[in-house]
Amino acid sequence: MTSSLPAIRSAVRSWLDKFEAGDCVVVAVSGGADSLALAYALSVEAKKSAITVHAITVDHQLQSASGLRASKVVEQMLTLGITTTIEKVNVNMIDGLEASARTARYEALRKASQQLNAVAVFLGHTQDDQAEGVLLGLARGSGTRSLSAMAPHKGIYIRPLLALTRSDTENVCAEIGLTPWKDPHNKDTSFARVRVRTQALPVLEEAIGPGISQALARSADLLRQDADALDEWADREASGLNLADLECAHLLTLPLAIRSRIIRMAIYAAGAPGGSVTAEHVGAVEALITAWNGQGEAHLPGGVKVGRFSGRLSLLHH
Repeated sequence: MTSSLPAIRSAVRSWLDKFEAGDCVVVAVSGGADSLALAYALSVEAKKSAITVHAITVDHQLQSASGLRASKVVEQMLTLGITTTIEKVNVNMIDGLEASARTARYEALRKASQQLNAVAVFLGHTQDDQAEGVLLGLARGSGTRSLSAMAPHKGIYIRPLLALTRSDTENVCAEIGLTPWKDPHNKDTSFARVRVRTQALPVLEEAIGPGISQALARSADLLRQDADALDEWADREASGLNLADLECAHLLTLPLAIRSRIIRMAIYAAGAPGGSVTAEHVGAVEALITAWNGQGEAHLPGGVKVGRFSGRLSLLHH
C-alpha cells in the first residue's frame, strides 16, 4: 500500500507557507480520521516554520460519551505536541440536529480562534465530503451554489484535504498509530448524509464503476467556479440598487440567475436570519415580478414581507 503521508503533508505545507513564524493556527479536531490526520500533518510541518498549532474540539453534548470523546482528543493531541481546548456548546435544534450542530460548532471555532489570535482555522473535509454534499444537494433540488464544492479557503477557514480521500486519512492514522473515534452518529441512518455515505454511494460505485466520488467532487469544483462568477456579477448589479425598494422593470432585464441572487440578497438585507432563505422563498418573490396578478405580499423568514406597489418591490421587516 502506498503511503498517504507525503500527500497530506504536502497539502498542509502549501497553506502553511502563506503564514509567518510566530503565527498561531487552529485545527478543528473531532477525533475522526480526517481531523486526526490533518492535526498530525500540521504538527510536523508547522514546526519547520515556527508556527504554533492549537487544537479545538467542540463538545456538542449530544451523546453520553461526548465528554469521553473530547478527552481522547486531548490525549491524542498531546502525543503530537499540540495543546487542545475543549469548547462545550448547546445545540438549539431549531434547524434540525445536523444544521444546528454545525452552526454551534462554527460559532465556537470562530470565538476560540479570535481568543487565540489565530490567523486561520484548518478543517479536515475531504473529497468524500464533497461527493456526499453534491448528492444531498441534488436530492434537495438545490441550485449551483448549494451543489458547488466547499471552498479550499474562505475567510479564516482552510480545507487542505479536499483533493484527498477518507481512505487516505484512515491510512495516515494507521501508519502513525492514531486511533480515530468511532462516532455512533456516523452509523445512524436516520441522518441523510449517513445514508448517502453507506448506501447511495456504494450503489453508484457498483452500477457506474469506481471513481464516482472523484467525479462528483470534480463536478462540484466546476460548479463552485460558475457560482463564484455569478455571485460576483450579481454583487456588481446590486451595488447600485436600494435593496429595500427594487424596480421590477429593471429586474426583468437581468438573467434569472442574477435576479434570483439579488432577490436573495434583498431578503437577507431586510432582516431574514442567515441560511433561512430557500428556493421557495425566492420563487415567491420572483412571482411578484414575473407573474404579477395582484397577489398579496410574500411572507418570508424573520418577519420579512415583500409586496409589489406601483411596479416596485418593497421589502419590510416586522
